[in-house]
Amino acid sequence: MAAIGLISSCTRPLVPLLRPGVPKMSPSRLHTTAGRSKDYYEALVLGGGTGGIAMSARMKRKVGAGNVAVVEPQEKHYYQPLWTLVGAGAKQLATSARATASIIPPGVKWIQSRVQKLDPDKNCVYLENDQKISYKYLIIALGLQLHYEKIKGLPEGFKYPKIGSNYSIHTVEKTWKALQDFEEGNAIFTFPNTPVKCAGAPQKIMYLSEAYFRKTGKRSKANIIFNTSLGVIFGVQKYADALLEIIKSRDITVNYRHNLIEVRADKQEAVFEDLDKPGATEVYQYGMLHVTPPMGPPSVLLNSPVSDAAGWVDVDKETLQHKKYPNVFGIGDCTNLPTSKTAAAIAGQSGVLDKTISSIMKGETPTKKYDGYTSCPLVTNYNRAILAEFDYNAQPLETFPIDQSKERLTSFHMKAHMMPVLYWHGLLKGFWGGPAPIRKLLHLGLK
Repeated sequence: MAAIGLISSCTRPLVPLLRPGVPKMSPSRLHTTAGRSKDYYEALVLGGGTGGIAMSARMKRKVGAGNVAVVEPQEKHYYQPLWTLVGAGAKQLATSARATASIIPPGVKWIQSRVQKLDPDKNCVYLENDQKISYKYLIIALGLQLHYEKIKGLPEGFKYPKIGSNYSIHTVEKTWKALQDFEEGNAIFTFPNTPVKCAGAPQKIMYLSEAYFRKTGKRSKANIIFNTSLGVIFGVQKYADALLEIIKSRDITVNYRHNLIEVRADKQEAVFEDLDKPGATEVYQYGMLHVTPPMGPPSVLLNSPVSDAAGWVDVDKETLQHKKYPNVFGIGDCTNLPTSKTAAAIAGQSGVLDKTISSIMKGETPTKKYDGYTSCPLVTNYNRAILAEFDYNAQPLETFPIDQSKERLTSFHMKAHMMPVLYWHGLLKGFWGGPAPIRKLLHLGLK
């Protein structure tokens, strides 16, 4: 979701960059060029997704709009959490989209290009056409990459009916079509054997589909199956218990440790491997198939100096500062932060990263710590949701002084109506850093 190189001498003094265990950077390493030309920015943000836009707005307030640039190739920005409802026919796809130009903070430079290489040792990145941009501070917010091609028969299988995926702009409306066209048989929903963004989404569409089948009189003809590569339904026990009750009451079959490896769309067959029995596979006939694709870091981050062995940006999990390069920071899905990859997580991270960078700019050691906060509004019906909120330790970190593991109409309205407004007008403008202050107030400072 991309890169830079050459450094010239500069006489402008730089504030030392501090972080425990990392030496102060020398002026020769930090300085690029004294000018404000189009090949140098004090703050360079890679990626125009949620984290990138939120941090560009925050950096604009720190260093001025003319000193901030965002590298993003796409002309449209999507609020992807809405796609669960798009795939279920409850929202229109167009309502999730805005022109990228409209959400870039005014005055901030939009570089419409792709990152080709990162060179943090020289404080620069290389873009398409060998364009080089140098920086003082780099924020990497490149998201992750979908890998439908790692499933045999995809993505070409999406040309056939009865198959969709809420994870892509090209396939989310196919989910709604497959749901409408379902007549009978297996309705199968998958979860891959990789990290994913919004880990609750693969089962949200399952609950919505089950509700749709009931509403349209097709439920008795549907065998609803959730084939997941995981060994649990959800990683937080409190919410897992609630979901298992729903699964039992709605007669849904869950097969754990089952990973989709092939789709034979012309025959309406899906092939799964049993992860606990190497070499063992099972073929399922389907009347509807929702695919959650394998995911991974953007290709530009693979084998990059800023990445860990798996290709994720290697940052301190509390400050979001890079472990090796003190003027490099990461946020969101592209990082190796051990928490769920969600927009809510990015909100919490943006508030902490804002404080981290402010400390660095003052020559101080960052003290604000990210606790891993993330949230997943688990939509379980067209008017109900469970509002899961938790931390690095997979412990509930709930905002409201009620039991959020219960299905509630209010939680659904927050997901469907309030959160999109908060996203466009709060998070992307750099004003929303997560619900921690509200939580503290509602819990009388006890949580």
